[in-house]
Amino acid sequence: MRIIQVSDQDALAKLMREIKVDPYGIEIMLPKAVNYVIKINSLPSIQANILKQEMLSLGGDVAVTRAALTGKARHTDCLIIGSLAQYRRLCEKLKRQPFGLSRFSTELSAVIADYERADFKLDFGRFRINAGMGNTRIWGIVNLTPDSFSGDGLYRKPGLEIRDAGYIIDHIYRLVEDGADVIDIGGESTRPGALPVPLKEEVSRVIPVIKKIAKKIKVPISVDTYKPAVAEMAIDCGASVINDISGLRDQRMVKVAAKQKCGVVIMHCQGKPATMQVNPKYGSLIDEVIGYLRNAIIRAQDAGIGKDKIVIDPGLGFGKTLAHNLQIVKKLGEFKVLGKPILIGPSRKAFIGKILNVPAHERVGGTLCASVLAVNNGASFLRVHDVKEVKQAIIMANSITNA
Repeated sequence: MRIIQVSDQDALAKLMREIKVDPYGIEIMLPKAVNYVIKINSLPSIQANILKQEMLSLGGDVAVTRAALTGKARHTDCLIIGSLAQYRRLCEKLKRQPFGLSRFSTELSAVIADYERADFKLDFGRFRINAGMGNTRIWGIVNLTPDSFSGDGLYRKPGLEIRDAGYIIDHIYRLVEDGADVIDIGGESTRPGALPVPLKEEVSRVIPVIKKIAKKIKVPISVDTYKPAVAEMAIDCGASVINDISGLRDQRMVKVAAKQKCGVVIMHCQGKPATMQVNPKYGSLIDEVIGYLRNAIIRAQDAGIGKDKIVIDPGLGFGKTLAHNLQIVKKLGEFKVLGKPILIGPSRKAFIGKILNVPAHERVGGTLCASVLAVNNGASFLRVHDVKEVKQAIIMANSITNA
């Protein structure tokens, strides 16, 4: 006898085929083996009590506050506990219930479908990118700044005309050769405590480089900026994605992305770079970050940004403590309920340095560990400095996972 470790439905289906289970039997049994605990915030108690009774009748359960059961609370947080098969039957039963539970059924089905989604086909202008579990993509970082936290800022010499800096172009070519699937170019440091860079200065750093490489590399260019004017110029010059650390808070940025029909990365950031690491606090970290990203996705899609153009980023290091960053990597899979590919940027971040007590240029090992765990927990994209090393680590991790 042995206890089998099964990572997903595909692995279980493979085991069943190995012992020659009937195909119809596999189809019936797979949903019974997949179990989810789904948290719902502030559900009306009347809905929660009906939900609990219906789930109990199916062999599952719903955890609610005691006051909801006694009628003393009008709302309650809930934990629904059950198998995928039970959830499917629950959704069918709720369609016939009053008190808004029919609409709840539709939303619950959509959340489960989004969570189970494994592959994404993204439209980044003239580029099409397939990403997902087992097909992780790498975003290579190009910091055209003199003050990058990681020490890799390429804009170092006073008075340097960046369009003439051949070493920058060579660096970009090397990232592509090492396996970068996207090149991410930024002209303003967003390290903790960083002050804003004037628009004219950021343009002078970023735009000439994008013009120089846009037609020479065969991967998308992402512009790392929160300024709508910079984003629009970058897209006009050949970039395909706007990577906005402010999470599309600026309605002008939403309009630029919709008008240009480009890809967007919506990132969560509490505060601004200059102050974001001054005692960041959350009532419920994952709930709040997911809630922010969900609202930003809705705003983006309502404004005309295509569903297949959106990537989300929980924002490691952006208004997060050491403990917050570790929780995000550990619970990254919970962000899959948003139904969008997840980008995460652990590369050389301060939380790695605090744990290992090493400077930024010695954080490759920590970056590799965080990257592999992030991929195992649902990341579709990794934004990193050390492209070659991370690419090798991900290939190795995927080979073991898929063995």
